[in-house]
Amino acid sequence: MLFLRLALMVVGLLLGYSGGQILADNGPEETATLNTVSLMLAGTLSALLLAPRAEKFVQRHAERFRQWYERLAPTTVAAATFGLIVALLLSVLLTNLLRALPVYSWWLSVGLTIILAAFFVTYAVRNADAFGALAFPQVRRKPGGKILDSNVIIDGRIVALAKIGFLDGELIVPAFILRELQTLSDNSDAQKRTRGKRGLAVLEELREIRPLRIEDWDDPHLPTTDDKLIRLARETGAKLLTNDTNLAKIAKLHGLDILSMHEAAVALKPQLQAGDLLTITISKGGQQQGQGVGYLDDGTMVVVEEGLKMRGKPARVVVVNNVQTNVGRMVFAKLDKEQLPA
Repeated sequence: MLFLRLALMVVGLLLGYSGGQILADNGPEETATLNTVSLMLAGTLSALLLAPRAEKFVQRHAERFRQWYERLAPTTVAAATFGLIVALLLSVLLTNLLRALPVYSWWLSVGLTIILAAFFVTYAVRNADAFGALAFPQVRRKPGGKILDSNVIIDGRIVALAKIGFLDGELIVPAFILRELQTLSDNSDAQKRTRGKRGLAVLEELREIRPLRIEDWDDPHLPTTDDKLIRLARETGAKLLTNDTNLAKIAKLHGLDILSMHEAAVALKPQLQAGDLLTITISKGGQQQGQGVGYLDDGTMVVVEEGLKMRGKPARVVVVNNVQTNVGRMVFAKLDKEQLPA
C-alpha cells in the first residue's frame, strides 16, 4: 500500500499548489509563494493522515473484487464478451440509420450503445453455457456428471456405491488426477507407492462396472490440484466427489455442488450405539424363551432379553447390539437393572 500512500500525498500536494495559485491570482504577490508552500505542505500532511483510512477502504473493496474475480468462470467472461460484441455491431448499424434524423446527436448514439450492451451482455451471461461454449468448445457441460478426486478413488468405497447403483450420471476422471496417481505409484516412498497403485486398481475395477470419461483438461497456470478441480467443476457444471474436507469447504464457497463420501458414511452410521438407553413398550414375545419384542417409532424391531415379563408396559432397556440385516435394522437390548424390582 506504499504506492497508494504516495499517490495520495501527490494528490494533496497538487491540490495545495492549485489552491496557492488561486490565492496568488486574487491576493498580494509578496505572500503568494509562502501561501502556496504552506498549502502544499498542508495538503501533503492531510493526505498522510487520511492514508490509513483510504488503505482500509481500498483493501476491503480489493478483497471483494478478488473473491468475485476468482468465482468468475471463463465461460461467463466469454459469454459477456460475445454479448458486448453483438451490442457494438448493432450500435454501429443503428447509428448510421439514425444519422438521417434531424434530432440526432452523439449522446443518442452513446445511450443506444449502453442500452444494447446492457441487454445483450445480461442475456449472454444468463445463458453462459451456450455462448461460453463458442470460446471453450473443449469444455462440455454434462448435467449429473461427477468429477472424482484422487483421495476418493484411493478410498475405494466408490466401487461399492457404483455396484449398487447409488452413483448416477457420468463419472469424470481428470487427466491431471490420473497423472497424480501415476506419480504416486512410481514414488520411492512405499506408502505413497501403495496408495497410487491402489488408486489405479480401483479405476480399473470401476471401469468394468460402468464407463468412465477421462477429461483431457488442464490449466498449467493453476498451482495445485485442488485449484484445477474447482476450475474444472465450475466450467463443466459437474459435481465434485471428494473426501477432502478443506477442498469441500473452498468449493462450497465457490458455489459448487459437493458430494462427500465421508459425510455420507457419517450420515448412514447407526444412530443407536451399545449402552444407549431406550424406553419402549414390549408388545409380544420373541423367538427364544423369555424374550420380549418392541418397536421404535420408525418401525425398528427391538429384541429385549428377558423382556417378556414387561409385556404391555413401558420398559427402559439398554442397547447391546445394533445389526443391519437384509430386511432392515434390528436392535438387541436388555432390561435396565435399575428399574427391575429387588
